Amino acid sequence: MTIVAVEPSERAVVEEFYAVFAAAHEHDRTGPYPRIARFAIGFEDQWDDETVAAHVFVRGGAVAGGYALRLPHKDNSHMAMLRTLVVAPGARRAGIGSALLEHATGVARAHGRRVLRGESPAQGPGAAFARAHGFSSGLVEVRRALDLRAADPGRLAELRREAERHAAGYTLERWRGSAPERLLPDLAVLINGMNDAPMGDLDVTGEHWDVERVLAMERMNEAADTLMYATIARHAATGEPAGYSALAVPRSRPDGWARQTDTVVLRPHRGHRLGLLLKLANLAWMREHEPDVEHIVTWNAASNSHMIAINERMGFRVRDEWHQWQRPLDAPAG
Repeated sequence: MTIVAVEPSERAVVEEFYAVFAAAHEHDRTGPYPRIARFAIGFEDQWDDETVAAHVFVRGGAVAGGYALRLPHKDNSHMAMLRTLVVAPGARRAGIGSALLEHATGVARAHGRRVLRGESPAQGPGAAFARAHGFSSGLVEVRRALDLRAADPGRLAELRREAERHAAGYTLERWRGSAPERLLPDLAVLINGMNDAPMGDLDVTGEHWDVERVLAMERMNEAADTLMYATIARHAATGEPAGYSALAVPRSRPDGWARQTDTVVLRPHRGHRLGLLLKLANLAWMREHEPDVEHIVTWNAASNSHMIAINERMGFRVRDEWHQWQRPLDAPAG
């Protein structure tokens, strides 16, 4: 039994790790999970200011578990984030998860980090593992899904008309795939607005986005075989970017799910139902091109009452609750 580093070029190991990851999600019934292209890209250093450390636990010549650890160097450089830590269902209760966590903790400390973060559903083995190892919940998130098969197109169209009446003076621009170069500065401004999202008691600071970081995100989506549908709102009188919403759809191996990523309205432009308009307009456009998408999944902080109200008006319904866990690295592991 040994823990070994994973390099992105070691495709066979990455695929074996993914098989464990997928089996764990199927066993624990956690709902939709990333396809292998997005999973694999998580082992690569996508940002100039971030390192990813990935390791697997090998037992009897086979991968029995593993983790991927994000190590930011610019924003939140005090933190290490467990992108995943997973053990094969048939290999649990043998100390593998604890060994992987101890190893990840050592890597985080070696990089000078003082906080370790992770996430899991609020119920199930992940939550029990986190609590047993000294983690506390820093943020409660609720995952909701919209069943497009049951959605009432007339109801959604009426909601959009209602939002449009309140959003007079704003125009919409949209794109599919990578953002047009001329919109990159606006997109950076809009994504910076996500720093207003509730973060509960998490020991984190806001992230600074510029054009180079947006380009890195675009490259990552392309490498992860993900097609983006995005719409921005612009204030007609000043030309200022006002809001943004995006949906992510797997290009290959589709599973009927799309993922709602960011939705943001900048503070000076709130009160015009732009969030509702952006989400509805972007959803309608995506459905024109992706008739096989049957569900949209989204996460919100449980305290984000405004965005939750928008989602519920659209028909999103609660699937489950998640926790963002954190543990000071000078605290005992449990």
